[in-house]
Amino acid sequence: MTFAYPWMLSLLLAVPVIAWLKGRRKQQAAFLYSSIQLVRGLVGFKRSAAGMILPKLRWLALIALIIGLARPQIFEGETIVKASGIDIVVAVDLSKSMAAEDFEIQGRRVNRLEIAKGVLEKFVAKRPADRIGLVAFAGRAYIASPMTLDHDFLLQNLERLNMNTIEDGTAIGSGLSASLNRLRDLKSKSKIVILMTDGQNNSGKIPPLTAAEAAETLGIKVYTIGVGTRGMAPMPYVDVFGQRRDQLVQVNIDEETLTGIAEKTGGKYFRADNTDALMGIYDEIDQLEKTDIEMKKYLEYTELFPWFVLPGLTLLLLEILLAHTIWRRLP
Repeated sequence: MTFAYPWMLSLLLAVPVIAWLKGRRKQQAAFLYSSIQLVRGLVGFKRSAAGMILPKLRWLALIALIIGLARPQIFEGETIVKASGIDIVVAVDLSKSMAAEDFEIQGRRVNRLEIAKGVLEKFVAKRPADRIGLVAFAGRAYIASPMTLDHDFLLQNLERLNMNTIEDGTAIGSGLSASLNRLRDLKSKSKIVILMTDGQNNSGKIPPLTAAEAAETLGIKVYTIGVGTRGMAPMPYVDVFGQRRDQLVQVNIDEETLTGIAEKTGGKYFRADNTDALMGIYDEIDQLEKTDIEMKKYLEYTELFPWFVLPGLTLLLLEILLAHTIWRRLP
């Protein structure tokens, strides 16, 4: 057993000193007699149970609390953590066209954003050793989650993404540029961006291929995914009577630009026109982006301080309770 704060144990040396000083301090008599003759026959008194037990409870409580504050721990072993050395930013399109319902899950139609979030969640779960960040873009781009190994935090931010967060549009160049800014200063073996969109660049001040040139300079690989069926896709809307309706809209994905971005940076362009295809794309990226792992060792400890603090508090409360009830003393 070890202690996180062993210096706290030095307080134990003060306990007997305080007890000795307290014993030497004269206490005021509970009763005063006009003559000693009145109590001459009373001899052989023994100290009461209260006088013996209550102080012991108090000192035991103090000792237990001091040991608890020193944080006793039991060493259990070492945990090996695998760090891949790969940093990933996923850029997700939040334009209103992502509401098109041309994907299916178990026979139920779902929109593009819903299926993208579900597949991305599974991808993140398979890469626990990667730092992953999240960028969302529509008419402009913003950071939805910083680079993190806390994937629970990442997925919470992913779940909050919706198509009404920012003004509509498709700023592919801005989304890619924001992703590059998350990666440019990081020191890692491999840096990649996964950019997912269902449209053509029509917003933002940064042309997509200009951002791709920056990615090439920084040594960042970009995988691009065009999301949506070919031809027409059902788009839900609400009519004047408040009823949900569907209308077919043309799917326009700038595959030429997305292919150019991927090829310029050493990545690859994928077209996801159904649920299985999108899942397969992430599986392929998962296989492409593998590297040697770094082994880090962390010591595992079990904290024992509750086993001392809780009994200490219990003894202290018991001493107070007894002192004010059945063993209450006269002043």
